[in-house]
Amino acid sequence: MAPVYRALRKAFEDSKNEPGAADFYYGEMEMRRHDRANTTRAEHGLLNGYWLLSGYGLRASRTLGWLAAAMLVTIMLLMGFGQPKDDPKQEATGTVPPGGGRVTFENPTGDRFSGQRFEKALNITLNSVVFRSSGQDLTTAGTYIEMASRVTEPILLGLAVLAIRNRVKR
Repeated sequence: MAPVYRALRKAFEDSKNEPGAADFYYGEMEMRRHDRANTTRAEHGLLNGYWLLSGYGLRASRTLGWLAAAMLVTIMLLMGFGQPKDDPKQEATGTVPPGGGRVTFENPTGDRFSGQRFEKALNITLNSVVFRSSGQDLTTAGTYIEMASRVTEPILLGLAVLAIRNRVKR
């Protein structure tokens, strides 16, 4: 069935009907994805991934959804594991009671999911989408999280841009 879709797509492209050609391209790719007899496991896996992430480069909303989800996961991981425990640094000042009593300090914002940590994690994540290093102090896990996001998130952004370009081009 894929060759039929391919021939129809080619005919629509030759007649300069881009929207119709895109519909037949999607159908052609769907036939290839469902054809288990003539595709290798690797090709089948690539087609499934391409369909899932971007709808064969035709569904910008799907790719933008994946990008938003990846950024949210990156932010949560950076807040939980990527930033040093003492960030933001806490300090206490005060005087010892006149009788020489005991002074205790409780860290009121010892929570890893604070506003300051969110802002820092968001900054790191947004920088990673455009291949820039944040220059922030990170833990070892945070460094690896940032590296992974610097690879995956720009790819998703690129797929979204291509899908939008194809939609506008029509």
